[in-house]
Amino acid sequence: MSSAIQASAIKASVCPHDCPSTCALAIEVIDGRQIGSVRGAEDNDYTAGVICAKVSRYRERIHHPDRLTQPLLRTGPKGAGQFRPIAWDEALDRIAERFAADTAKWGSEAVWPFYYAGTMGLVQRDGINRLRHVMRYSRQKLTICTSLPDIGWRAGIGAARGVDAREIAKSDLIVVWGGNPVATQVNVMTHVARARKEHGAKLVVVDPYRTPTAAAADLHLAPQPGTDAALACAVMHVAFRDGWADRNYMRDYADCPDALEAHLRDRGPAWAAAITGVPAAQIEAFATLYGQTRRSYIRCGYGFARSRNGAAAMHAVTCLPTVTGAWQHEGGGALWSNRSMYHWDKTLIEGLDALDPSIRVLDMSRIGSVLTGDRSELGSGPAVHSMLIQNQNPLTVCPDSNRVRKGFGRDDLFVATHEQFLTETARWSDIVLPATMFMEHDDIYQAGGHSHIQIGAKLIEPPGECRSNHEVLQGLASRLGANHRGFEMTALQVVNATLSASGYPDAETVRQKRWIDEMPPFRTAHFLDGFPTPDRRFHFAPDWKTLGDRHAVMPALPDQLDNTETAGADAPFRLVTAPARSFLNTTFSEMNSGRKREGRPTVLMHAEDARRLGLVDGSKVRLGNIRGEVILHARIVDGQQPGVLVAESIWPSECFESGIGINALTSDDPGPPWGGAVYHDTAVWMREEVSEIALAAD
Repeated sequence: MSSAIQASAIKASVCPHDCPSTCALAIEVIDGRQIGSVRGAEDNDYTAGVICAKVSRYRERIHHPDRLTQPLLRTGPKGAGQFRPIAWDEALDRIAERFAADTAKWGSEAVWPFYYAGTMGLVQRDGINRLRHVMRYSRQKLTICTSLPDIGWRAGIGAARGVDAREIAKSDLIVVWGGNPVATQVNVMTHVARARKEHGAKLVVVDPYRTPTAAAADLHLAPQPGTDAALACAVMHVAFRDGWADRNYMRDYADCPDALEAHLRDRGPAWAAAITGVPAAQIEAFATLYGQTRRSYIRCGYGFARSRNGAAAMHAVTCLPTVTGAWQHEGGGALWSNRSMYHWDKTLIEGLDALDPSIRVLDMSRIGSVLTGDRSELGSGPAVHSMLIQNQNPLTVCPDSNRVRKGFGRDDLFVATHEQFLTETARWSDIVLPATMFMEHDDIYQAGGHSHIQIGAKLIEPPGECRSNHEVLQGLASRLGANHRGFEMTALQVVNATLSASGYPDAETVRQKRWIDEMPPFRTAHFLDGFPTPDRRFHFAPDWKTLGDRHAVMPALPDQLDNTETAGADAPFRLVTAPARSFLNTTFSEMNSGRKREGRPTVLMHAEDARRLGLVDGSKVRLGNIRGEVILHARIVDGQQPGVLVAESIWPSECFESGIGINALTSDDPGPPWGGAVYHDTAVWMREEVSEIALAAD
């Protein structure tokens, strides 16, 4: 055989990225060193051979020439991106010495390990908590993405699980509410397409703008941002009014249907139209379609996670299948996430046996407030003086970017970032460590959008000196004296021990089977033996006080909660920062193919707003509010209301003429009742831009 001929093999893997699909993958490995094609596993009945374009182009990402491959030490001003290479031992020594010095001077809570979902693997994502707990470093409140919908779902249902997404193929009506699966969870559309083809199912999309999913729908309702609960209440009103409510089902399975019916009597389509901006006739049509269809399936998206009233809105939407009794039927009910389905014992992964609940908890969504000394976050403890960041890019991703940047600019703050590329956060760090990608380490994954547990094994060696998250934590633990058996094990050993402790088959069995399907039996999945609440009933009237300390504002029964950021004379537009199709947060934004498809930072607007401001397609505009300013280019579109702006994100800050990204405009206010980032809940002004502005608002 000629040496020029490359040997290839197809290997099983799992997509690790922050998406409910957790796709089963079939990856071409070339000569044991490189990645070729990346496809969805055809024999997985959820992935069904389909994956998003981002992951299908993973060869471009994993073999990107700009990947970090050696540790770096900052040599210039913070943010300037000036570094020199250093050895791994020096890098880890410097980090450990600074953590130890700050602990000695200020106490252990002065150190804040910071992470999120750059990988969804349980070992490589959550292992940082083991170091945190053993060393008594400040804890982290995980509010950046899912806290609002999670609490809203659990308020009525009791646990974060729902009807098997594969049943969408058997539904007669699919309602995608607050999501854009064409761009962000493509497998949903596979099952929608099957339902439409096989038995003429209808697709309804509820979203403030015409996403690609909305463009493919039979009906698109485009409410004002943050008015979803009003729409849901009107649909329930019609169900009670017109006889579509299943009173027998509610008698057996819900807490207070009579009180709900009385509450909704004056919350009909005309009332909702005045709040949502959706015509009453369109609300009537949707309510009738939903009420008449027994096998109706609501796929709730992450739009609920981005508004101050997201928890109240999610709860209102989960009431719909309870009012109509859709939970009873195959292909009926709803799903947000199956995250509560699994029975993990994460003691080993997270070091839960070392957790001290008295250690303070800092809200990750409010990192700007934390780092600039806000006592409502810091409490009586010390300022944060040292950070280790894994799986996150807070300078670009977190709300109120100007405040975050101000915090990172402190001379007395030391930051070590473990990354794959020189992100904005890496450029503002003191030490940067090169990280592996998912095909270069071992891990285990659970799904949210389906029910499979999968192992993603190491397929190739990483480039240069890249190390996994687990390996970095091991190196720091040995220097800091962090004693825990999890630090003495390989990642695969941690996986195997965690499976055993959790009552699952061992790692080799899971690998041979490819996945374990944890979907419970039909009756359990459809709550026919009761909901996972203390009284086994769905709660139209949640006990909000058990779900968060900001419970006082929450509505007693499903209702519109008017706590969103007010659009007024100084900031008359409502801005939604929805996901871009080619990016996943800031992941994939380094790929030229994705940037080419997205073009440039753009704001979508209604033609009426453009005419009033004298704008045309491509006009340069400046958006601003009390938090900051950014420059984008206008795109005039149909499918959203006047006064609503949409900036598909998250572009790196350097792609904006203003030198700072879209989150300069978003607030770090916590959504009730427990907290949560509010990215789609922003009031701004807009005007045509005719001159240059400074790099960033102060």
